[in-house]
Amino acid sequence: MADLAMHKSGAKGVSRRKFITRTGSLLGAAAIAGHTTSAWADVRPAAAPIGSGARVSALVIGTGYGGSVAALRLAEAGVDVHMIEMGMAWDTPGADGKIFANTTRPDDRSFWLRTRTKQPLSNFLGFPIDKNVNRYTGILDAEEFSGITVYQGRGVGGGSLVNGGMAVTPRREHFASVLPTVNAAEMYATYYPRANSALGVTTIDPAWFDTVDCYQYGRVGRKHARRSGFPFLFVPAVYDWDYMEQEAAGTVPSSALDGEILYGNNHGKKSLQKTYIQRIRATGRVTISPLHQVTSVAPAPGGGYTVLIDQLDTGGRTTVTKSVTADKVFFAAGSVGTSKLLVALRATGALPLLSNEVGNGWGDNGNVMCGRANHLWDPTGKVQASIPTGGIDNWDAGGAFVEIAPLPTGIETYASFYLSITRNPHRARFSWNAVAGRAELDWRTDWKQPSIDAAKTIFDKINRKEGTIYRTDLFGTYKIWGDHLTYHPLGGAVLDKATDNHGRLHGYPGLYVIDGALIPGNTSVNPFVTITALAERNIERIIATDL
Repeated sequence: MADLAMHKSGAKGVSRRKFITRTGSLLGAAAIAGHTTSAWADVRPAAAPIGSGARVSALVIGTGYGGSVAALRLAEAGVDVHMIEMGMAWDTPGADGKIFANTTRPDDRSFWLRTRTKQPLSNFLGFPIDKNVNRYTGILDAEEFSGITVYQGRGVGGGSLVNGGMAVTPRREHFASVLPTVNAAEMYATYYPRANSALGVTTIDPAWFDTVDCYQYGRVGRKHARRSGFPFLFVPAVYDWDYMEQEAAGTVPSSALDGEILYGNNHGKKSLQKTYIQRIRATGRVTISPLHQVTSVAPAPGGGYTVLIDQLDTGGRTTVTKSVTADKVFFAAGSVGTSKLLVALRATGALPLLSNEVGNGWGDNGNVMCGRANHLWDPTGKVQASIPTGGIDNWDAGGAFVEIAPLPTGIETYASFYLSITRNPHRARFSWNAVAGRAELDWRTDWKQPSIDAAKTIFDKINRKEGTIYRTDLFGTYKIWGDHLTYHPLGGAVLDKATDNHGRLHGYPGLYVIDGALIPGNTSVNPFVTITALAERNIERIIATDL
């Protein structure tokens, strides 16, 4: 996988209760998994939000990977663009002087419109770790559906604000199963390189990795993988490694080394705010309206599309509803957001000609999590960098690619932690519940079993070799597998089915899907580089032929 751009645990001398008190709440999440001295040095306040009655050339719904690509390339082509973002701008420090909350100390900023946190790891050493918070338009949405919780970023920058930053390009031999109607030669010659360059993707210095304390967990993971015959891979990421080296030296404020990831990263991570969105703002042609949510898109009598938008306050309440007209509309609200909106628009008669394929082909990228209890002679480190840099590849033999993830609690846990991406065949469908007035997903909890089986091809072997066991205290009481969630929602408006082969929605010229909803459920690795590259491919064709 060289071209991948990829019960014996215990804190010595620390009681279980004291450990929980000290760690507060637990990450679980670097697994969700700009060169800067300050995280948001390049972030400028948004212009005035879009006004009712406005006419715009291009409206982009969402500011994540696909939406940011579309907005930048349209602006560079001379098109004025307005971006609509449901979440906040995340450009103003809180009372602690920081934009984002720490992963081990969640607060109101951490979760989207919840009164109690819903952390990916719900328990540790037998104790629940979720806590009450005030309802607020926080950065991480734990959206609950039948059988699964989908974690998504909310804010300008979308999922780039909360993911683990692993920037992985699928192996070319797997690409036909990822996007079967897309020309692989073009993607690997043009669009993957373009995406990786624009995202600022780089790889850790292996020599530094081998010596620095904060990647002790990665070295333990590498040792265990290799001892069981699995290849370890250095995986690129979107972090400023020079900044991290300064963190380790103690010359700059800690960010990754303070465990920041799940609820945002205040310094070294190159989120979209520091890459595409920084370039977007520099064009002078794009405005962004945070805390705005699109509720309807329908053909306008005079051409184009009438778009209804709710402006929200930080309690999630609608303060005003606006109506604007857009010549072209790009759906980039993420796999879940785009799929739910399109299903609603078709079912309620706003866009009745949409294909029956809308809502189909949704998958979880085969996500499943687990932890292992190491021996006391295999400590993983009390300071762990929150940016994963290593993976284990058993895709061909067992259908799993594994992210060796951090568990940055600030205390030694003797635990190895993993997020597996697996070859799971199950696909769900979004459909409209007219009685409830919402789109619903028909995922089933038992559909995670193929993912567990694939992950076990790696971890059962490692445990046998090392004489270790699975942790059973991370996802509930005596529960090994984190099979209740996904960080990587994909599909719901699949390319060349719900749309044509470049994301144009059937039946409605000027409407496009340009996000992860286009990808049919699995990318074999972390997906955001593929989402970005596909958006680069599609918008290039749309600009050449549709403008």
